[in-house]
Amino acid sequence: MHSSWEDGRRAFTDAAEWFVRTAASVDDRWDQPGLGEWDVRALVGHTSRSLLTLETYLARPAASVEIPSAADYYRATRAAAADSAVAARGREAGAALGCDPAAALAEIAARVLPLLDGRDGRELVTTIAGGMRFADYLPTRTFELAVHTADLATALKIPPDVPSTAAAQALHLVVDLAVADGLAGPLLLAATGRPSLPGGFSVL
Repeated sequence: MHSSWEDGRRAFTDAAEWFVRTAASVDDRWDQPGLGEWDVRALVGHTSRSLLTLETYLARPAASVEIPSAADYYRATRAAAADSAVAARGREAGAALGCDPAAALAEIAARVLPLLDGRDGRELVTTIAGGMRFADYLPTRTFELAVHTADLATALKIPPDVPSTAAAQALHLVVDLAVADGLAGPLLLAATGRPSLPGGFSVL
């Protein structure tokens, strides 16, 4: 557990720091298209929730483990993730960042990252899906940071250079989801230069 926890903690920290650095390069482009119906501000706002929900859930201890893995978390939250309220929360979170979103985000990260100090991953937290070990929940936040910071970089036309630690953890989660849902074949073919994935393909 300890080695895995330290790896997870490093991946999350690297992803969060990359997010803060990327948001700092937005300059005056907050109203430009970000992802889907989100502008850049809303995309950053949604992504900031990866930090804010961690802070919230750590303050809500769980009595038992109901969701045993990061992949199970995504399977349990699929319906909620497709809800139109997600887009609205992203816009609200973007607005909450105020007149200097990059500075506000940096302050959030500076507040949240130290919350990992002194923890060993065995803590039980209450998530939207149910009780989880913190070590199993944290990779879901790393995944969100990795994917959406890559979205942000793409919107800003800069390379989506995901930190290797975060990339490895995010891709591991993609593999877990693809294998469990019978989607490994198309993913393997696309990753090795065969025909591209069908439109709308997702493991989420």
